[in-house]
Amino acid sequence: MAFTAGLTRRQLLTAMATAATLPASSLAAANANRIRGALMILTTPYTDSGEVDYEDLAREVAFLDRCGVQGMVWPQNSSEQRYLSKAERIRGFDVLAEANRGRDMVLILGVQADDQAAMLDYARAAEALSPDGMIAIPPTTAASLAEIHDYYAALCEITARPVFVQTSGGPDIELTIEFLVQLANDLPQCGYIKEEYGNVHERMLALSAYRPEPIRSIFGATLRQGWLYEMRLGTDGVMTGGAMCGDVYARLWQLHNEGRQEELRDCYSALLLMQNLDNLIPGVRLYVLQQRGVFKTTKSRRGDYRFTSQQIAEIDYRLAALRPWMTA
Repeated sequence: MAFTAGLTRRQLLTAMATAATLPASSLAAANANRIRGALMILTTPYTDSGEVDYEDLAREVAFLDRCGVQGMVWPQNSSEQRYLSKAERIRGFDVLAEANRGRDMVLILGVQADDQAAMLDYARAAEALSPDGMIAIPPTTAASLAEIHDYYAALCEITARPVFVQTSGGPDIELTIEFLVQLANDLPQCGYIKEEYGNVHERMLALSAYRPEPIRSIFGATLRQGWLYEMRLGTDGVMTGGAMCGDVYARLWQLHNEGRQEELRDCYSALLLMQNLDNLIPGVRLYVLQQRGVFKTTKSRRGDYRFTSQQIAEIDYRLAALRPWMTA
């Protein structure tokens, strides 16, 4: 399958999903078209009464499209996925698939669950919507790498699409480099890694030795704080809860690909000023999304976020440094 410059991102991903069913010897060409770029993990919006606001969830998709990011992911931990019911997650799948229809953004649906049976319910619902890929945190009930392998093998019986393997968030079991490489050899769909375990950058470099086959994409997720270094190491992108500044992430990726290193450093420095407010002012992401006209509320199931005048002044002060990099 040869690369054609005129293909859209969605056509390339469809081709990759098809290629995942081919013998390993036929996968090399598809690997050249691996998923890359800024993939934003969506923040889950809520109404004043605490229900999931599906209207705002769809609005978040439109916002990210204007931002120019390469794709979006939902629901993961920064989406409060553990606070969502099964019915809410599946309805969210439907809303996102419809909101993304006709757009040139990758849609990755999170199908993880505490055990294999529950994960397969999410995977079947996701597969029916033809997303560009799926992501699954290892099951918290697994007691061995063999059980984790079985979990992903069962998922790959449901889908031939790219499957991101997240290396943390599951049981207290290290997904070793050897395991990830073997998993991708056994299940070509699982050649996509969201790396966030232990010495992340050391592991990324070790995984890079196995690109483009069987490892096809390596994404960082170290709360975004390592992305500048990761881009310069040659990894494939970031997958993080940064929807409130999606246009800044898109700009960073553009500057990196254009080799504009000084501008890249300046833009990233401004983003870090906002990022480190996460620990100082809980709920800052929701505030920014509301201020940018994406969300109606700052409601969360993690807590009731309210902001003092001093906190608002600090958020706005740091946000001003990002304005030159914003486009949406």
